[in-house]
Amino acid sequence: MAGLKERFQAFVNNRWLVFVAAMWMQSCTGPGYIFGSISPVIKSSLNYNQRQLSKLGVAKDLGGSVGFIAGGLCEILPIWGVLLIGALQNLIGYSSLWLIVTGKVPVFPLWAICVLIFVGHNGETYFNTAALVSCMQNFPKSRGPVVGILKGFAALSGAILTQIYTMINFPDQASLIFMVAVGPTMVVFALMFIIRPVGGHKEVHPSDGLSFTVVYSVCLLLAAYLMAIMLLEDLVSVSHNLITIFTLILFVPLFIPIVLSFCEGHRDPAEEVLLPKPYQHDAGNPEQDTREHEVVSSEFKDENPEEVDSLVVPEGQKRIAQLQAKLFQATAEGAVRLKNRKGPHRGEDFTLMQALIKADFWLIMFSLLLGSGSGLTVIDNLGQMSQSLGYDNTHIFVSMICIWNFIGRVGGGFISEIIVRDHAYPRPIVIVVAQLVMAVGHIFFAMGWPGAMYIGTLLIGLCYGAHWAIMPATVSELFGLKKFGPLYNFLNLANPAGTLVFSGVIASRIYDREAENQARQHHIQSHISGSIFSGMLAADESLNCEGSICFFLSSMIMSGFCIIAVILSMILVYRTKTVYAHLYGKSC
Repeated sequence: MAGLKERFQAFVNNRWLVFVAAMWMQSCTGPGYIFGSISPVIKSSLNYNQRQLSKLGVAKDLGGSVGFIAGGLCEILPIWGVLLIGALQNLIGYSSLWLIVTGKVPVFPLWAICVLIFVGHNGETYFNTAALVSCMQNFPKSRGPVVGILKGFAALSGAILTQIYTMINFPDQASLIFMVAVGPTMVVFALMFIIRPVGGHKEVHPSDGLSFTVVYSVCLLLAAYLMAIMLLEDLVSVSHNLITIFTLILFVPLFIPIVLSFCEGHRDPAEEVLLPKPYQHDAGNPEQDTREHEVVSSEFKDENPEEVDSLVVPEGQKRIAQLQAKLFQATAEGAVRLKNRKGPHRGEDFTLMQALIKADFWLIMFSLLLGSGSGLTVIDNLGQMSQSLGYDNTHIFVSMICIWNFIGRVGGGFISEIIVRDHAYPRPIVIVVAQLVMAVGHIFFAMGWPGAMYIGTLLIGLCYGAHWAIMPATVSELFGLKKFGPLYNFLNLANPAGTLVFSGVIASRIYDREAENQARQHHIQSHISGSIFSGMLAADESLNCEGSICFFLSSMIMSGFCIIAVILSMILVYRTKTVYAHLYGKSC
């Protein structure tokens, strides 16, 4: 009985159980990615034009990015308390929006609806922060895969929620808003006591590589299956019973990784493969690592450089250990005074205020603003983009871009991890490639060629996803894990800043101008007098644009800004070469 109790306790405190629970939560708590599916019903029900709809999109992106409160609360409240607040915000915001859209309550002013969407989507920052902080502390040496997989499932949630919506067969599109309000809240309530830092995992398990391979395989299997059933439902008529079976099968792969929780089990500490020495110190005392590094550096100033360089590697390591022991003893006896530095160096723990004065942090920020911001503009306007090119079913493209977004996040984390582990090269080099490809994706949307929606969705989804697998891991490597919550949530501001410029100012104005021109030409061709036309145009605020001209100019502008983002990312790569060489043990 005692053995069973110990095994159960080891299972509850298993980091893989926490990781799997976080994957489940993220797969159902990313409602922002289906804004392209709910925006047409909001636009038609409330009689909005594209500019007003873009303001709602910016409010949504701002709510999903302002996570300072969530980051701060992670340091004060237990993780379950943070998740509870996020779930309540999600429920209040989206349920209120559903009541307004369905006419159950009077229509609020535009600014009030913006506030509701902000509050509802801001709940996602609590989910993301809690999941990332917990799992990155549980897997401190696997940051790339952890960030990529968790952020990937957040992106995939849009496709999963859409498939569940199709299975339930709601009577109207507004019901998708209701499902977004209730579904994520129920999932968070079920898992909020499991997701937490469990501690004691500063070691690297020999089975971690195989375990992450299994998780990656599950991710690819899930994405391929979801893509297949989406295309099948779009191309042929499928019965409701078959759709139900497809949706239930969808959740089977998510049970596979839970086997990892049993496989890892309880280990004897003697069997663990310890991390390198710098990671064995107390995470709450970064000054200890700083002092040790300075002591060794200062002692080597008195050594003959040629003599040190001539040492073979094992002999050199032994010499370093001897110098550390001698200097620590001298420090304890007061014979050596340690030099105090004014601030941390890259690769150590920064506070948010310390990071804000670093050029590397702002390079990351502006690169994200231009690259990720332009990608999110496409995601938010995908419903109108597909309608302008003559597609009636906007759900298929929203689901597809969620799947490609998912694969981009998982693949970006995987590829960037290989680059830093095997070559000690800066992780942002993958972002350089992604932003180049994203520039091409915008050109496909601009041209509106046959099949361009499918290709553009593929390219933008993959590259947008790669941004949010790689940049958070990069920030944790350059500026530390201790204050990762505030750093990550400040970085999230790049999304609403980008969409404010690209969607709120550029794309929406160009769309409305083209829609007005088309409406004017249509009425002139119909021989309607100017006075009647003026009244009709003022009354009909919900104008629609048709053809590739609707998003041609805005897509070309975003493609150009992606090239500027490439230049910023290349500068970041150049500046951080030595940092990554130091972090991952390669000589420059």
